[in-house]
Amino acid sequence: MIIGICGAGTMGRGIAISSLSAGHTVIMFDLSETALLAAQTAVREQLRKAVEKGKMTEEQYGTASASVTVSTDLGALHAADMVIEAIAERIDIKHSLFSSLEKVVASEAILATNTSSISIASLARVLENPTRFVGLHFFNPAHIMKLVEIIKGPRTSSVTVQICVEYAKGLGKTPVVAADAPGFIVNRIARNYYNESQRIVMEGASTIPQVDTLLKGLGFKMGPFELMDLIGVDVNLDVTKSQWEQFFHEPRFTPSLLQQQYVDAGLHGIKSGKGFTL
Repeated sequence: MIIGICGAGTMGRGIAISSLSAGHTVIMFDLSETALLAAQTAVREQLRKAVEKGKMTEEQYGTASASVTVSTDLGALHAADMVIEAIAERIDIKHSLFSSLEKVVASEAILATNTSSISIASLARVLENPTRFVGLHFFNPAHIMKLVEIIKGPRTSSVTVQICVEYAKGLGKTPVVAADAPGFIVNRIARNYYNESQRIVMEGASTIPQVDTLLKGLGFKMGPFELMDLIGVDVNLDVTKSQWEQFFHEPRFTPSLLQQQYVDAGLHGIKSGKGFTL
């Protein structure tokens, strides 16, 4: 398939790597040419690492490397069989993109969102044909993490869902069809992992390093603060706010003042060089 990816950030890059490794052609779109060129370089570097680890042959690398193109022109996605959006977690920006995409791609092309928290129904309401709209939620890093949530909106067709299930399986992922509920499956559970940890620190019961160390001692591969730094402290906060609002301000999903302070200070984690653990 020809996979269009909107957004040249961390998630867009990971989805591109997975798709290319599975033999798909990828077209990446972003408004920033600088971001696109950086993404193209990063994608090829990861593919090269796959060769070094024996997970990909030189021939496969050559094919995959040549199968990714980038463009700041949305029209470049006109031939895509599926377009996956991985841009900012804001409904207004996503609405604008999907409204434009629907005019560009073929009528049978699937439009998918990598949103981790926004209702599929609310995103699809700007489309003339919402039956081809679906949630396709990868987890960071997308080229490594196996789980993919496939979220069926109230008007998403069963055919659209099945195509996405097969696409995810073809990437070597484990697809799970989820209901269109706030946070879907993983983020609904994970909010407590982040929020409770921040409450403990805010109450002075423990320090950030202590919380991370304790939870890793219980079997988690990363502590909550390390994970927020990886995801992006600002991105993680946006997801928390979105879920809190969709649950009509349910107290247990209330965003943390601590996280807001870090975001306000520009301490966004790995991408900014400073965060909870950096």
